[in-house]
Amino acid sequence: MKNESSSSKPGASIDIYDDNIKEVINPNAKIEILSKGHNWTEGPLWINKGQYLLFSDIPNNIINKLRLDGSIEEYLNPSGYTGSKPRGGELGSNALLLDKEEKLVLMQHGDRRVARMNSNIDQPSSNFTTIVGDYQGKKLNSPNDGTFDSLGNLYFTDPPYGLERMEKDTSKELSFQGVYFVEHGINIKLLDSTISKPNGIGLSKDEKTLYVAVSDPKHAVWYQFDIEKPGSIANKRIFYDASSLVGMKGEQGLPDGFKIHSSGNLFATGPGGVWIFNPKGKPMAKIRTGEATSNCAFSTDESMLFITADSYILKVKLK
Repeated sequence: MKNESSSSKPGASIDIYDDNIKEVINPNAKIEILSKGHNWTEGPLWINKGQYLLFSDIPNNIINKLRLDGSIEEYLNPSGYTGSKPRGGELGSNALLLDKEEKLVLMQHGDRRVARMNSNIDQPSSNFTTIVGDYQGKKLNSPNDGTFDSLGNLYFTDPPYGLERMEKDTSKELSFQGVYFVEHGINIKLLDSTISKPNGIGLSKDEKTLYVAVSDPKHAVWYQFDIEKPGSIANKRIFYDASSLVGMKGEQGLPDGFKIHSSGNLFATGPGGVWIFNPKGKPMAKIRTGEATSNCAFSTDESMLFITADSYILKVKLK
């Protein structure tokens, strides 16, 4: 199937707040539509070996496979809910990761677990192994985003977005929304239970700082924590507060997924599109997508940035 959508995104643009960011991105770079017409796109993951992008379409409970020429095909169905009983809510997979063995790891909203696809990346199958699905005997809410450290430990967030009635859902077993650490796929540890809606999560390149996005319209911030050792965090503080922009014209969306560039800059989806912050929390630029923007991902060589924005998949060339 060929998606005939390759063109510049109408109304999209790049704002530059600090000229130093021009070493990373050209302010006149084209914001290109690779694909459109999906429901709600998330979890972009570049597969370098095959030269394609995987992304979740959460409401449709599928993962799609998209090539740079715009050709697209269904990759995995179901992706996040494998039960036989019909249910509503955001069923599909959210974040997609590769572990050290290059196996696909999925944050599965519907099944309320972090799972590993048992087959190889080029042979998709809805045959999964659960990495973690509960905390102290209580079922997780709906794992949303995750990141591995260099040792193979996993940090992930668990907001209620995959539950049919979110915080008010009668099947919700935990009284909080957690940020967790999983050591080598075995032991789960709660790191924080006080964030209202933890969403995107990432590690600084030296793995000394943990960042967490909060997709709460009343408290739209990014937090940062010091990592004392793997699975031990301290000194929680606000990295950047975007609450004043929520609801303003042209500032669609909330702090959501993000990725950290080799330069140390954060490419973080939030009000208006993709923010680019330096490691000190200073906004350097913003890629305005014109859509509520959920996540982003780099190609392996960081020459391309892929953006999931509502029903679109966008691409921006980087320097």
